[in-house]
Amino acid sequence: MDPVTGTLGGILAAFGLSGAAGLNAWLPLLAVGLGDRVGWIDLDSPYDALSSVPGLIVVGLLLVLDFIGDKVPALDSVLHAIGLAIAPASGAVLFAAQTDLTSDLNPAVGALLGALTAGSLQAGRAAVRPFVTASTAGVGNPVVSTAEDGASLAITVLAFVLPVLAFLLVVVALGLIVWLVLRARRWARSRRRQPG
Repeated sequence: MDPVTGTLGGILAAFGLSGAAGLNAWLPLLAVGLGDRVGWIDLDSPYDALSSVPGLIVVGLLLVLDFIGDKVPALDSVLHAIGLAIAPASGAVLFAAQTDLTSDLNPAVGALLGALTAGSLQAGRAAVRPFVTASTAGVGNPVVSTAEDGASLAITVLAFVLPVLAFLLVVVALGLIVWLVLRARRWARSRRRQPG
């Protein structure tokens, strides 16, 4: 494999995985841990802790709890607030682990890029969700949460098989979230102006 293609592919995959973590912090961590466990990838220390039996159990349990809790109005807002710390940490680990496999990128730079990517998506989700709750009386929350989980899964899979497409989907997701945040702010302003 051409080193440039390998390095570029690894960096694009890292962006994909950290972007997926911004939509669901636990899913790409579990996928990377399972990938190392079955030999699809080879994580170096300390990232190989993700593929240990305790690591897989903990991440798997947190994934299930988050998957269920994110479908419940009010509880989802609490989880999103907590996610403002967890998603960037997950993104940092994923970006650093992926680029450690494929490039000479400084791990601190990789961690920062991963944290910024995942943190941006998570912050956007956290900003939009209260408007989903208010505009749908909470009925839309499970639908939006399921869409976020599906997008995270799709981006995670693509990060392994088509990293360029995973990267492009993260860029599209970031653009969509910016658009949704701006639209939600306009909606909130128009509701405050209405009499009654």
